[in-house]
Amino acid sequence: MIDLHYWTTPNGHKITIALEELGLPYRIVPVNISQGGQFKPDFLAIAPNNRIPAIVDHDPADGGSPISIFESGAILEYLADKTGKLLPKSPRERFGVLQWLYWQMGGLGPMAGQNHHFSVYAPERIPYATERYVKETGRLYGVLDRRLAGRDFVAGGAFSVADIAIYPWIVPYQRQQQRLEDFPNVARWFAAIAARPSVVRAYEIAAQINTVPTVTEESKRHLFGQSAATVLGRA
Repeated sequence: MIDLHYWTTPNGHKITIALEELGLPYRIVPVNISQGGQFKPDFLAIAPNNRIPAIVDHDPADGGSPISIFESGAILEYLADKTGKLLPKSPRERFGVLQWLYWQMGGLGPMAGQNHHFSVYAPERIPYATERYVKETGRLYGVLDRRLAGRDFVAGGAFSVADIAIYPWIVPYQRQQQRLEDFPNVARWFAAIAARPSVVRAYEIAAQINTVPTVTEESKRHLFGQSAATVLGRA
């Protein structure tokens, strides 16, 4: 059994999609990040960066004690290695997938996240920041569109952790001020991924967990008001 410490964000969706795709038994432990659940001591013990998702695998492959992992990309790699699925074993093919997983982790996710922040959540509108991140998000969509020309999946011939990592960050494309019709290869791929049973189930689960998605001044304090002082207990 795997405990998934989760909330309904793009990074959280990655792991529910993977677990559903792999058919692994798991239990969701909700961590309501709008109410500060990510700062509770039991969560910090497995996720020191106070970010979801995190997992605890009570049945690791080595037969030892439970193993905990944080960071969504690391979790996807772990689950793929545990099952021998969604990530090829040969170095050439494996790194063909991993480079796109890391592209999402280091590029699409952070840039789209800043896009969301300055376009939707910032207390004041800063035109330069908004334009900067909207344009960079668009550039990354362009990179993905070019990559998907003539390909069904991001890494080539098979559905992989790269597709799982990227898809949830494309779901809020309207919030990111992007138009899928400008990226026809992305649009084709997006429709195909959305129709996968594992993806459908993952988003159905999300709808049952986060039933009242709201953003308040209190939730903004939890989400955006952290600093070194708060992490170190000095605030």
